[in-house]
Amino acid sequence: MAEKETKKQSSNTDLSGKLLKAYPAEIVELSGREGTKQVVTLVRCKVLDGKDAGKIMRRNVYGPTRVGDIIMLTQTEIEASSGKRGRK
Repeated sequence: MAEKETKKQSSNTDLSGKLLKAYPAEIVELSGREGTKQVVTLVRCKVLDGKDAGKIMRRNVYGPTRVGDIIMLTQTEIEASSGKRGRK
């Protein structure tokens, strides 16, 4: 039964169940809403810690957000698309 539980763990945890490293980022600008129901907010955020400290990047955020909020990023290498593309 223990084998089944380890397979069900999310990708943000290692085998012992501890959370992996996450880096804080401060929201600098709200760029717009995305998705079919406008539930995702595209934000520009500044990474505060880690190897990419000081880097400003675009990310998609779920839930209520404001400028100055701190979000935790598990990946600082991947950036969200600009969201300026139209429909095909």
